[in-house]
Amino acid sequence: MRVSREQFAQNREKILTAAGKLFLDKGFTAIGVAEVMKAAGFTHGGFYGHFESKEQLAYEASRELFRKTEESWKWIVSSNPDAPLDALLKHYLASANLFGPGRSCVFATLSQELGRQSEEMRAAFADALNALAAILVAIVPGSDEADRKHRALFTLTAMMGAVSLARATGDPVLAEALLAAARQDLLQRGHSRLG
Repeated sequence: MRVSREQFAQNREKILTAAGKLFLDKGFTAIGVAEVMKAAGFTHGGFYGHFESKEQLAYEASRELFRKTEESWKWIVSSNPDAPLDALLKHYLASANLFGPGRSCVFATLSQELGRQSEEMRAAFADALNALAAILVAIVPGSDEADRKHRALFTLTAMMGAVSLARATGDPVLAEALLAAARQDLLQRGHSRLG
C-alpha cells in the first residue's frame, strides 16, 4: 500500500527525530539503521525509501539538530531583551540539560565525532557554529565589531567546553562545579566592557 506524500514526509520526520535523539544519546557509530527505524516505529526495510545511506541520515539529522539549537537560542534571546546573554548562559549551562536521552547540546555532545565525519558534515557543523556565534556577537559587550566577535567566540568555546567536560565526568558535584564556574565567569565578563 502506497502512502501519501504527506504521510511519507511525516514518516521521514519521525525517522529524523528518532535518529537525532539516538545520535545524541549514543553517538553516530554506536547506532545502526535498524535501531533508528525501530525507535521511529518502522521496519528496517523502509529505511532506503527515505535515505540513501546511514551517512545521509546522520547528515540530515545533525542539520535538524543544529537548526533546532539555533532556533532555541534565538527564542531565548528574544524572550529576554533586558538580559539576553544572562538568560542564554543560565539556560545552556544548566545541569538539567546535561543528561537524559536527546537532551544535551549536539555541538558539545558530538563535536569529536562530527570532526571525523564527511567534509559535507564538517561544513554544516561550521556553518551552524557560525550561526550561534552570530547570535552571541549581537549580545556580548565589546568596544567594536572585532572585539564582540572575539568575545562571542570565546563565550561559545567556554560554554560548549564546560558542557562537554561536565557530561564526560561521572561526578555530579564536579559536573555542576564546571558549569557554575563557566556561568559565573561568563556572566561577569558579560557585564563588563573591560573584562
